[in-house]
Amino acid sequence: MIKRFYNMFSNDIGVDLGTANTLVFLRGQGIIINEPSVVAINQKTGRVVAVGKEAKQMVGRTPTHIEAIRPLVDGVISDFEVTEEMLSYFIKKAETYVPKKVIRPRLLIGVPSGITNVERRAVRDAGINAGARDVLIIEEPMAAAIGIHLPVKDPVGNMVIDIGGGTTDIAVISLGGIVKAKNLRVAGDKFNEDIISYVRDEFKILLGGKTAEDVKIAIGSACDQDVPMEASIRGRDLVTGLPREVVITDKDIREALSGSLAVLVNSVKEVIELTPPEIVSDIMHRGIVLVGGGSMIHGLQTVLEREIGIPVYIADDPLTAVVRGTGIVLDDMSGYQEVLIDNEDELPPR
Repeated sequence: MIKRFYNMFSNDIGVDLGTANTLVFLRGQGIIINEPSVVAINQKTGRVVAVGKEAKQMVGRTPTHIEAIRPLVDGVISDFEVTEEMLSYFIKKAETYVPKKVIRPRLLIGVPSGITNVERRAVRDAGINAGARDVLIIEEPMAAAIGIHLPVKDPVGNMVIDIGGGTTDIAVISLGGIVKAKNLRVAGDKFNEDIISYVRDEFKILLGGKTAEDVKIAIGSACDQDVPMEASIRGRDLVTGLPREVVITDKDIREALSGSLAVLVNSVKEVIELTPPEIVSDIMHRGIVLVGGGSMIHGLQTVLEREIGIPVYIADDPLTAVVRGTGIVLDDMSGYQEVLIDNEDELPPR
């Protein structure tokens, strides 16, 4: 009876609170928001100027009194107040898709595996202060596994690698829980930094973060490609200080990313080495699934298969796997209660 009352008068919202992008799932509507995790603030007045796509367009182009901030670093909150403002904006935007409900919404938020109690508490507090009546938390690799319909509640081993913007989560899942996991600060943002450093050292050109990300998406690869790729990049010449354009190839990007990709491969091996042999047997049979934006780098699947000796698959629509998982959990809260992070220190619902 109480559950039916809440369903009638409140919205349930799933949030993939990512370093690079925030996705929002509204129960009954699906994925309604996919925007960059960026907030532009007027430093003179302290007021929010823009959030999401509009704010990202301002990065690197703002006057001195406006600052475009990414409030999440390495998957966790680095600026509490700005995160609160961003969540509040997304909650209000989500509520425009359905008739106004009487009771404040319940949030289910995905977080990286292995974050501390303090970091979890920060996520809960930010959600409550942003307007939620209750905040539940799920680890992102678990949400991703549910989102791509792996049998997470069965006595069988599943392995997921979630390569996001700030972090990579490597997790082995069985019987509704994470058996072994490792969280790396090697992901999309680190790849961008690698490209910026490589171009600075090799071409003496300073690139912006957006340019590095664009070239990574366009020609980034982890192994040799059948058809060579190249792209033009523009930046500031470090010698003359003037604008300069050069052509960069997929071979250059591979060389730039080689160090970070080696760390990623070695970390996957470490997790497998610590996994019980019966579950390793399952993983060898079922394979490893890649999700997240970083999984779309050309040839990464091939490199992992070659180095680890286990089949590797890229999930359908890997960018939305986590938020789709939150939607599935919201539709069957009683069935998925065991996959949520234990909330012993949770704030009482308001």
